[in-house]
Amino acid sequence: MSFSSVVLILLTLFTRFFGLNWGGGFFFNPDENNMVQAIMRMSPGNLNPHFFAYGQFPLYLSYFTRNLLGFDHSYEATTYVLRFWSAMFSSISVLFFYIIVKKIFNSKVALYATLLYIFTPGLIQLSHFGTTESLLILVFLANIYLSLHLVERPLDFKTYLLSSVTIGIGMASKLSSLIFTFPVLLVSLFNLLKQPQKLRILFLVFYFLLFTLIFFIIFSPYNLVENKDFLSALRYETEVATGKMHVFYTNQFTNTLPYIFQLTHIFPHVLGLPIFIFSVIGMLNIIHKPACRQAGHNFINHKSKVFFIIVLSSCLIYFLYFGQLYVKWTRFMSPIFFIFPFLASICIAKIDSKLIRTLIIFASIVPALYFLRLYTNPDIRVTASEWMNANIPINSKVFSEGGNVIDIPLDGGKLDITNFDFYSLENNPQSKKELINKISEAEYILIPSRRVFMNQVGPSFSSSHSYYQALFNGSLGFEQLQSFQLKTDLFLNQEMAEETWTVFDRPTIRVYKKVNNLSLEDYEKLLNH
Repeated sequence: MSFSSVVLILLTLFTRFFGLNWGGGFFFNPDENNMVQAIMRMSPGNLNPHFFAYGQFPLYLSYFTRNLLGFDHSYEATTYVLRFWSAMFSSISVLFFYIIVKKIFNSKVALYATLLYIFTPGLIQLSHFGTTESLLILVFLANIYLSLHLVERPLDFKTYLLSSVTIGIGMASKLSSLIFTFPVLLVSLFNLLKQPQKLRILFLVFYFLLFTLIFFIIFSPYNLVENKDFLSALRYETEVATGKMHVFYTNQFTNTLPYIFQLTHIFPHVLGLPIFIFSVIGMLNIIHKPACRQAGHNFINHKSKVFFIIVLSSCLIYFLYFGQLYVKWTRFMSPIFFIFPFLASICIAKIDSKLIRTLIIFASIVPALYFLRLYTNPDIRVTASEWMNANIPINSKVFSEGGNVIDIPLDGGKLDITNFDFYSLENNPQSKKELINKISEAEYILIPSRRVFMNQVGPSFSSSHSYYQALFNGSLGFEQLQSFQLKTDLFLNQEMAEETWTVFDRPTIRVYKKVNNLSLEDYEKLLNH
């Protein structure tokens, strides 16, 4: 094993496993919490998780891992097992990424690309969440690798079978993994046009789809056993994703532009500016020139050019489908994060000066090094809680926002905390009266994240907008006492990113103190402004 390989392995393990116990003993990610609760409901005599937003494969994997290793059945231990597997899947994906790039180009480009992939902030974050994203990224990369193998061995049944296993696992984790069949189907179509044994290829594709369905059922059996609950959950998730059903946690996507939102509010943050910029340059070069001519001197042979087209087209199809959805969460784009270090490395490899290449690579990994502060500092919510418990007088009335997965861990025995539901404010006249009374009684106001004030703006949220505007400009009678932010996005305002990029692990917290008492009539005028 070469020295560079050892370094890449060590860097992978460090960036993926360091800080898995983030959160200070609290667990703030709602998807992670939902999966933990589903696992906690299972027992040896009943493996029905009664939860169908995700499939059963990752739940069973963590459930049996926890039990076989003799870990206690606590919420904390279950969460850490989920996070362990997420970090493991993320680490394995590095290997597949390296192999894919090496097959298309050469060892030098693969080394650059893998280094950038390892130090992609969004991938580091996802490896620390006990959710399905790292697994889905691995499934996508594994199937791209297998599809490249089918270019070389068009009639290889084992490759089709392996692909059906991996996609079956993906679909048994998240049904949207069905889209990962695209690279295999694309190569099969290519082989169908080129190979004389067309009937055999058609049979292989049939068996591939059949076995994918079989493995999906094997790894997530309760989707079939409890099909009514499964279909109900699927219908709900689909309607939320397409915008047919409006729920409070999708407010941020109102009037957002497909594709533009991802390019401005997701990719620059999850990649870091250097990787994003160089990947854009790489893509523009590809658009300006044919791919084979643009990077031809890096390709190993003509077959590598076909590989290159398969990778790009697979990512493009994924982006075109998921990018047009009403909801545009960061995690929806995570399976194609890899294409950006892939494209950036092509540009970097074409630079003749070794010094400039080294400087660019170093600049590209700095955002990830800065992001890793998240796992070396105390959780920002714990820091804010400790400060408030120490600096706000006992029995003070603190007005805050409801609807959080877990509220900031304040001492409820010391402070009189009221959580208000801003999500129902616009549609409930009684709620507005309650808000006015709570503001009048409050001595402090706590803003636990950007989740409400940056999303509930415009004519549809006139009362919310008026409230926050009056709070921030001081006319509500409060002044900012303290703010808490763990900055991790180098050169970028992280609150401008899609909200799930920050609100689960490092929200910006603001504390306001009342300095001027207003009458109920004055508060009403401000809210109706």
